[in-house]
Order: sequence, then structure tokens, then C-alpha cells
Amino acid sequence: MARRNKRGRATRTVTTVAVVGTGALTSQGAGAAALWEGARAGRVAIRPVQHIDMRGLATKLGGEVEGARTAPRGYRRPKGHRERALDLALAAAEEALAALAELPEGTVAPTRFGLVLGTCNAGLLSARAWLDAAHRGAAPDPRLPLLATPQALAESVAAAYGLRGPVLAVNTACASGANAIGLGADLVRQGRADAVLAGGTDAFSDVVFAGFNALESLSPEPAAPYSADRQGLSLGEGSGMVLLVSTEFAAAHGLRQLAEVAGYGLSADGYHVTAPHPEGAGAARAIDSALRRSGVAPEDIGYVNGHGTGTPKNDPAESAAIARALGESAARTPVSSTKSVIGHLLGAAGAVEAIVTAHALDEQLAPPTAGYTRAAPECPLDYVPGAARPLHTDAALSNNFAFAGANAALVLTRPGTHTPPVPDWDRVVVTGVSVLGPAGDGIQAARRALRAGQEAGSLEGGLRLGRVALGDEEIAPYLTRRQRRRMDRLAVLSIVATAKALADAGLSADESVGVVFGTGTGPMEAMERFVLPLLEEGAAAADPSVFPNTVYNQAAGQVATHLGLRGPTSTLSVGHATGAAAVAYTADLLAAGHADALVCTVTDTLTEQVARAYTATGAASTRPPGAPADGRFTLAEGSVALVMERLSAARARGATVLGEVLGHGMASDASRARLWDPHGRGVELAMRRALADAGLTPRDVGGVWLSAAGLTAADRAESAAVERVFGSDAAPPGHAPKSVLGEPMGVGGALCLALSLWSGDTRPAAPAVVNSSSLGGSHVSLVVAPGDPHGTGDPGGPDNDKGVSQ
Repeated sequence: MARRNKRGRATRTVTTVAVVGTGALTSQGAGAAALWEGARAGRVAIRPVQHIDMRGLATKLGGEVEGARTAPRGYRRPKGHRERALDLALAAAEEALAALAELPEGTVAPTRFGLVLGTCNAGLLSARAWLDAAHRGAAPDPRLPLLATPQALAESVAAAYGLRGPVLAVNTACASGANAIGLGADLVRQGRADAVLAGGTDAFSDVVFAGFNALESLSPEPAAPYSADRQGLSLGEGSGMVLLVSTEFAAAHGLRQLAEVAGYGLSADGYHVTAPHPEGAGAARAIDSALRRSGVAPEDIGYVNGHGTGTPKNDPAESAAIARALGESAARTPVSSTKSVIGHLLGAAGAVEAIVTAHALDEQLAPPTAGYTRAAPECPLDYVPGAARPLHTDAALSNNFAFAGANAALVLTRPGTHTPPVPDWDRVVVTGVSVLGPAGDGIQAARRALRAGQEAGSLEGGLRLGRVALGDEEIAPYLTRRQRRRMDRLAVLSIVATAKALADAGLSADESVGVVFGTGTGPMEAMERFVLPLLEEGAAAADPSVFPNTVYNQAAGQVATHLGLRGPTSTLSVGHATGAAAVAYTADLLAAGHADALVCTVTDTLTEQVARAYTATGAASTRPPGAPADGRFTLAEGSVALVMERLSAARARGATVLGEVLGHGMASDASRARLWDPHGRGVELAMRRALADAGLTPRDVGGVWLSAAGLTAADRAESAAVERVFGSDAAPPGHAPKSVLGEPMGVGGALCLALSLWSGDTRPAAPAVVNSSSLGGSHVSLVVAPGDPHGTGDPGGPDNDKGVSQ
């Protein structure tokens, strides 16, 4: 197992990650075996949809999971309400975890067991139920928001099975499932977990059907990807999960290895909100990266499970991307689309297609592309028409491309046939910062407000809210009015913050620089604008200009398009822990060499329904300015962007180093009985892991930047954890900036990191711990060293080579 010391150098050879369990629930039936058997046979399970009103749509068909499904484990929910996306995820998780059933209990410690869940629409049915009740003038059930967000689904699955390691939600639209498997493999490969359950889930809703119908993307017949007579895509629903462990662990415990995750690649098109780059340039970069990370040569790829949606633009673009990436070997490499038999499962597509790819390698059989009739000149590859075909290969590629131009590619190999190269580890530094918040524009404004104790927020409808005031004149240097017309505030704030951070770093954007985006509550402004008219008028009211903005990664796509950031991209949504989680993922991508520079941008905005949801859950403060604390937090919005680079790249261009990310740790409370552990054991574990990852002891720390924002129960738990880690007598100074600046939802961890780089008007003298916790009990801690105040390009933290242990 690879371990990294504080300076980012590998201490041992990287171990390959194995797929030892799979679980799926699709229109082919229950189980991964049913999925593979249907794909192998080319059996089309796209049929008339029964549980959604399809009136007014261009199709009546979809890859529907048939029959009433009851989740194998319970979860917190309103009486009579079920979140179908969660039910599907739990069913797939139950099957994948069965691979460990014969092992003694405790073989994988719960604290070493992680979860990465990909989803496009998250708990959309719960969000729709909330909006519907609000629209009718009723009081929405306060438990609905606890099922609406991506992280809420991830935490519910983790709680159902007691998984107390890292718990993360990935939201790169239709590339989410593949991205989740890549991130899950990273957690195992880097020693952050012994086992990770990774995959994706999405469920049918009238909202999604109306959106794709408005885009005129739906086919009236089952989708026929790559075929000359294709008419569009067929939507599907379901979930796919894989169980990932190291090959060493699998061999030691006698687990059957279906395939190995040799590598993955990410990229941004930076081209259009829905259409792919017509020449497949962005998708090809993701494939190139996956091949490079895995060490597999293009000519060694013997099968491609294609994205293959069946739309006029996507299929030619992907064909061009495969041809660019695989070169001369592309013409003889079989390509097929699983979407031809189950439809497009959106956030779950990458997961179920990776499962099919793993089975194709295992059985040496390429499944066919169902519905393919005749060749299209714009799609000149071999798409396995008719029947399955024998393979003779040790390596396969699985592609997934998404709205907002997010691309992900996975390289899977047969067990024991391939050893990926050791990453060129490097240290990761921060070279640029931008902060937009209620205190004003810039880190200096936040520092002044914090120093003066100037509390954010004012009463709006009886609720204390802190808003970002950004006028036209401040936005104009970055976006014209015309460009802003089809954007929401989430995208606008993200673009402005990212542009300012790049300027602060003195870094020019190009196709090698990427963006890792984070958002806690997501595109709620766009969601409200799109859904509310549907509740009144049905599918006919769907606005095609708004629908693309309802995916969580849309702001990342807008940033990439308008600022030219076309390197690796991903979007995380981890509740109030999003900022720290996004920084951690950015640091790991850079340390392992996925890019030389990435911008980590985290943004959340306030809408009427977001504020109402926090009020209903009892978390948001109602106290007027100057009044005593009421045990709740001031709800705020904001955007923070951090330019992060490999140290070697920053030195090469003479950048000023503001700080270094020395390490990070994650843990989850994973409880079905409560949202967080009142004793703070998850927070404590995250801090201890972060210190170990950094190669430091508690005595090396000069300050702790707390997640505390005024919510009494959560703040007490963190305080108890800090006391156990650092001791009550020698604890370093604690800082709680969110108790003054407001709780900016997912932005908080990134804000605290930015503030931790300074103390007053000077840089701190010692490393700091930055804590961040979601309201559902997911915890992320960062360890950050101060930068060089003289700008010589070298961090000023303590230099040691202590090994990492977790």
C-alpha cells in the first residue's frame, strides 16, 4: 500500500486496486448478474414507463426498474415518503457488500471503510416534494431536506451499513459514477481506507423527463447508439456499486478479484453547457490521462464500453475522441454501449457501465450495441452490432461524458496482468486566494470583519442571513450582461472568485489547468426556477435554457468555459464539509500528478427555499443583530477560490507560496439514530488522521480553525474532540471565524483555510489544523503550513520525513 510522508514522496510501490464485489439494480432486474446477462445478450429493457406520467413527452419509454422496491435497510424519512434514488443505492450496496459476508466480522474496521457515491440528481424526489408543499402553501416536512442533497444520500447509505471512514458525494452529472469509482480507488491506493464502496444512483422523476424533453433529446424508440438511424437517448434509472480493496487485501482474505482499477482520467471540455466538443478534444484528454495514469498503451486497450447515448452530437464526438486517444488501434477496437439495453442512468451510468466492463474482461466477451442497424459516416468505429463477440485482451476502457463538459474515463485490467506506474509524488502548495462573502470582496475584508467582531447578517423575514453584495460594476470585468443572462448566481460568483484567485496567483489559464468545484446545497436557484412552473403546468412549462443549470457541476462547467480551464475537473457536494473535502481531493490529484495546477472553487448561494429548509431543521438563527446567541448559526453565502499547485511547478514559475497542504483526514459518524456523534469521535478521528498524514504531532500545531459556527450540539462535540487530541492544558489557540462571518454552508472549510494562512497582519509561525463537518456527521480535517512571506517559492512549515500511518 502506498504511503506518503508530509513532503509528498512515495515510500513504497503503489498497489493496484481490485473490484471484489458488485451490486446493481437496473431495468434488467435485480443484481449485477442480471445486468451483465442482459448486456451480454443484447436484451433491450427499455419499455413503456409505468410509474411516471409521460403525457406531453416525445417518448413513453425508459429503462425503468420494475416493481415496488423496498430498501434492504431503513433510513430517516417522512412517514409515507420514500426517496427512490436512495432505495436503489441501498439495494446495490447490499449486493456489493455481500462479497465480505464470509469474512470474520471486523476484518475491515468500520473506521477504515469508506463510501463514495456519485449522483446527478441526488434526492430529487424529496426536493420536489418540498417544493410542491411550499408551492401549495403547506408546511413541508422538515425531514425532506435530510434526503435531498447528494451528501444526504451518501450519509444515509454509510449509516445503514456502519461505514465510518471517508464518506463523499461526487456530482459530475453523467460522469459521476465513473468519477466516484476513480476517487474511491484513490482512497484505497493512498491508504486512506482499507475498503471503499463506490458507485452511483439516480431515479426517474417527471422533472428529469421534462428537462430532457425540452432539450429535444429523447428518442421515441429504444436508443440506438452510434447507428445512422439513431433518434436520441433513452433515460434509465438504477444504481451500481463496486467494492474496492487493495489487491494485497483481496489475496490475503481469499476474495475473488473481478478486475483491477488501473487508472482514471478527468477533463473539462470548456465548450458548452450541454453539447460536447465536436472533435472530442476534451474527452480525448480524459482518456489520455487514464491511459497515462494506468500505464496501459493505447494499442493494449482491447474493448471500449462507450458513453454511447444515441444523440446526434454525442456519438460522433465520442467516436472522434476514441480515435484521437487510441490512434491507429481505434479502428480495430470493439466499442459498445450499455445504454442501448438499459438507457442512460445519468449519475449511475458510469458505475453500471464499469460493472459491465469488468464482466466483459472477466468473461472475455464484448457485449453488443443493441439497436445498431447501419453505419453512420460520422461514427466510423466497430460498434459490435448483432451479437456478443469474443475478446482477447487484458485491458478495457469505460467512458462517461457529461453536461457542463465533465469527462471521466476508467481503465480496468484483468487481475494480475498489469502494474500501474508509481505516481510522481510532489508537495502541494497554495499560490492564490479569492474570497467573496458578506464581509465584502477579498480575504482582507473577511480578516477585518473577523478582527473587529463584525457579525454578518441581517434579519430577513425573521431569519438572520448573510449575503454577498456583488454589483454589476464588480462583475463586469469578468462577464458581460449577455453572458450572465443564462447563468444563476452560483455560476456568476464562482467565475468571479476563480478569476480573482488566478490573478492573485499570477497564473494564466490553459487546457492543463483544471477546476475542482464544491457546493453544499447546489444549484437550488435553478432548481426552483425549473421545477415550480412544472408543478403548475406540467412538462410543457419546462424551460430548456434553465434545465442544464440544475446539475450540481454546472458552475464548474461555466468556470471552465469562460476562463479556459480545461484540465481535470470534478464536483463534490459534502454538505458543510464540502470546502475541506474539495481541498483534500484537489491536493491528492495534484500530489499524484493529474495536473500541475488546479483551482479549488467552493460556492453556495441562498434562496428562499434554502433558507426555509434550514429554518425547518432548526439550524438557522433568528436572533437580531447584537442579541445573545441562540444556539444556532447565522446562515450565509459565499465563494472561495484557491489556486493550488505542485511545488515543483510553482517554483518553476517563481510563484509566491501562501501555504502548503500537508495532509488531511476524513471520518464519519455513520449513525442511523442521530445526525452526529455528541462525543465528537468522528471529528477526533479526522484530526488524528490529518496529523498522521502530515507527519506531525499535536505539539507541532500552532492553531485550530474550528468548524464551530454557533450550532450548540455540533460545537460541543467538536470542542470535546479538540480537547482529547490536544489536551486541555497545552491546546493551541482555537479560532471560530464562522461564528462571526456566518456559516456559508459548503464554503466554510475553504474559507477557514484561506484565513489560516494569516494571523492578524502576519503569517503564522506553525502549521494549523482546519476542521470542517457536515450536519450529517461527515468530518474532514486539513493540516496547512504557512507560506514563505518573502515569496521565494518555498513553504515555511517544519521540514520532516515522518512516515504516514492511519
